[in-house]
Formats: sequence, structure tokens, C-alpha cells
Amino acid sequence: MNSVATSLAPELIAENLRRVREQIASAALSAGRKPEEITLVAVSKTKPIEAVRAALQAGQAVFGENRVQEAAGKFPALRKDHQFHLHIIGGLQTNKARDAV
Repeated sequence: MNSVATSLAPELIAENLRRVREQIASAALSAGRKPEEITLVAVSKTKPIEAVRAALQAGQAVFGENRVQEAAGKFPALRKDHQFHLHIIGGLQTNKARDAV
């Protein structure tokens, strides 16, 4: 298995999310905040739908995309099986605003 395929393996995605959540919880507690006050936004730019699906299955529920066309190609198919929030991040061209909404 090549390194790209390995990095997209569902179990590795789940483990990475678990590790990041632990780091967020530790940092939040160190700052005197509650970990549940922090929202992890997983940026799915350039990642295939399989990687997004693996993140959803690992409990990730908030995603960010900076390309409307890329989001439109991934997320509608996932809506029937998963609940999540999608944010458009970065700049947005005026001609893409209608599609983003």
C-alpha cells in the first residue's frame, strides 16, 4: 500500500482524530476552558469522499471546504447516511455564492 493510501486508511483517520481531540482537550483544560467548548473543523480540501466518510464514521461532524465545486461533489452523497455541518472557508468568489448557499 502506498503512503497516500495508507494515510487515508479509515483506522488511521480515526486514530489521528482521536489524538487531535486529546490534544485539544489537554490545551483547553490548560487554558481553563471546557474541551466541549472547542469545535474541531476538519478541512477536507483535496481529500477523497472515502476519507471524509471515514472521518464521519470516527465521529467528526464539522468540516470545512474552500472550493464550492469540491464540496458539491462530496457532501450531498454523504447527507443521507450522516449528519454534519459544512463550512465554506477562505475567500468566496461572487459567482460561487449562490452555489455555496
